[in-house]
Amino acid sequence: MFGRLGVYSSFVKLEHTIFSIPLIFAGTFLFARGLPHWSLLVLVLIAGAAARVIGMGFNRIIDVAFDIQNPRTRNRELASGRMRASEGWAIVLVAGAIYVYCAATIAPVCLWLSPIPVLLFFIYPYLKRFTPLAHLGLGLAWSMAPLGGWLAASKSLEGISQVGWLWSFSCFWVAGFDIIYATLDEDFDRRAGLFSLPVQFGKKFSLLIAAILHIGAFLSLVMLWMTQLQGVFALMMLVVVGTLFMWQHAVAEKRPEFAFFKLNGALGFLVFAFIFVGL
Repeated sequence: MFGRLGVYSSFVKLEHTIFSIPLIFAGTFLFARGLPHWSLLVLVLIAGAAARVIGMGFNRIIDVAFDIQNPRTRNRELASGRMRASEGWAIVLVAGAIYVYCAATIAPVCLWLSPIPVLLFFIYPYLKRFTPLAHLGLGLAWSMAPLGGWLAASKSLEGISQVGWLWSFSCFWVAGFDIIYATLDEDFDRRAGLFSLPVQFGKKFSLLIAAILHIGAFLSLVMLWMTQLQGVFALMMLVVVGTLFMWQHAVAEKRPEFAFFKLNGALGFLVFAFIFVGL
């Protein structure tokens, strides 16, 4: 039993929630201007984790034919045969039920809008089949995180423009690090006829575009600090975030996995800390 649970956990990559959960909480704290009630934070955490499972499940199920062919991914659960597609769909459906329950419990507006992230998660895996803008598609999907956090705390669409800079940061940040991640599969994607920026423009130019996107992400945080946050500690955290961005791009060409997962995993929590101390 425990061995099977390990397979399922590996399938949904629960550790990757470190990218989205800080952004969801950041949106929640930004509206509350401080610490929200613990019960709301629990619901937001569960809903965010469930949404992440849905997104990863869609990605693995839809891309299984490519994962089987790719030497880097052929050991994944579905591609290797350690899991059946029916099990993958069952996990997605259970996560979907949890996600919808949490959304309905938080507020009617969260329930009404809950299909939007799910739809974006479903569309994203298909984008790389016909456009190199797929990276922006992932950025758009993940940028729903701070919007969802804001909605959970506000229970209304009123004033949602106040989370705009955090939304643009999320979109640029995720699109940029997805380009870095895509450099790992440049050769395979080219052979498979898939579209990605590394396939279309090569690694060096793609990493330049990723850097430009991350400059946009950093400037979004600067604008957030100037308009809604305050204090020298927030400014110090902003400098740390900028330093991490520069470190990421200094090593992205030779160590893309380190830049993608470890540095960006830390960066999400630093951005949350930046907002927390700035409030």
